[in-house]
Amino acid sequence: MPRKIKSGISVLKKEGVLGFSIAALQSIQKGRRSRADGTSSNSIYYQVDPREILKADPSKPPPRWPGTTKTRLRLNWVMPPPGKGSGGHMDIFRFIQALENAGHSCTIYLYSYENPATIAQVIAEMGDSYPRLKAKMYWLRGGKMAPADAIFATSWDTAYPVYNDPSNAKRFYMIQDFEPYFYQVGGLYLLAENTYRFGFYGITLGPWIAKKLKPYRMKADFVDIGVDAATYKFDNRNRRKEILFYARPYTGRRGFEIGILALDLFHRKHPGYKINMLGYDVSQYDIPFPYENLKVLEHDQLNELYNRCAAGLVMSLTNMSLLPLELLACGAIPVVNDGENNRMVSDNKFIEYSAGEPHLLADKLAQAVAKAGPRQAAEAAKSVAGLSWEKSAQKLVRIVEREIKKLS
Repeated sequence: MPRKIKSGISVLKKEGVLGFSIAALQSIQKGRRSRADGTSSNSIYYQVDPREILKADPSKPPPRWPGTTKTRLRLNWVMPPPGKGSGGHMDIFRFIQALENAGHSCTIYLYSYENPATIAQVIAEMGDSYPRLKAKMYWLRGGKMAPADAIFATSWDTAYPVYNDPSNAKRFYMIQDFEPYFYQVGGLYLLAENTYRFGFYGITLGPWIAKKLKPYRMKADFVDIGVDAATYKFDNRNRRKEILFYARPYTGRRGFEIGILALDLFHRKHPGYKINMLGYDVSQYDIPFPYENLKVLEHDQLNELYNRCAAGLVMSLTNMSLLPLELLACGAIPVVNDGENNRMVSDNKFIEYSAGEPHLLADKLAQAVAKAGPRQAAEAAKSVAGLSWEKSAQKLVRIVEREIKKLS
């Protein structure tokens, strides 16, 4: 059996469908695609079917939405395949659930140019991680969707088939990050950036992205990042001797390299603190300090971990991660790289902001654990008690119901 096929099977068994897709994406982005005979060829990677890109002709925009007075809406959502531990998909599922509870019907269409999974495999990979929905799930094949009053794009690659849909449905764009920043300045950057000029109505996660969209003259509202109070609860009033790092080495915006350097400095001065690595299997990396490799955890396991930790290092170079507020809910202090992308989303006084330099981040971690104690942990948890995904989801429902009445 060829080495590449053995490697692919190993990844599929170890990481599941989502991990396999990520590994394939990394391989393709290096510019080499495997043929059936085991050889490789140079290829151009678009992430979107190039036929969809060429079909999205700005001189031929979608038909205009005529507005409606209907109170029960049919809504199609186009998204990449969800996998275990995807915070972005969790948010989308929460919003779909809120729309269903408001009396609207939703259908989910999965879009991926490369993913080979079946719907059954995707559902199995999701497990019990997401809210239960009435919505049926299908692959988007040939651009064919059921008739709907509105269609939601949820990532830049899904925006192309949404733009190309021949119906006059209202187009919405659920934007949880400024996705051009996911790439170096180049072709994929431009392909992602171009979708902000499609004329969709944007609903962004937090105000920073809404601000980023203004140069594109894209109309948008934002909803706030919430906290799932039913899952993340403060229940450890003892002294804590652990910290965590949200480690996503293949996700550049998570600053993995900087985080490892900061943790190395921290460990040298504070060897008594256990370091937990969360978010991905980092066993293949040469990490210079002892750590617990936790990979991807279920939500109840995350709550238990957060309650063991005095602090957590969460790097985010684009929109703020969900983790800092979840950590606070459990009494752990987040250490976050400074910048308006994070401060505009939350200026919570218990978040320790630092310049993204290893020594300064290590110092902030040291300060955070030095100040940590039962009283501060309780106050930190109380500081996010008013935040909820229910409030954010209800705001999204109001935005949709308001905008659907208007002409495009």
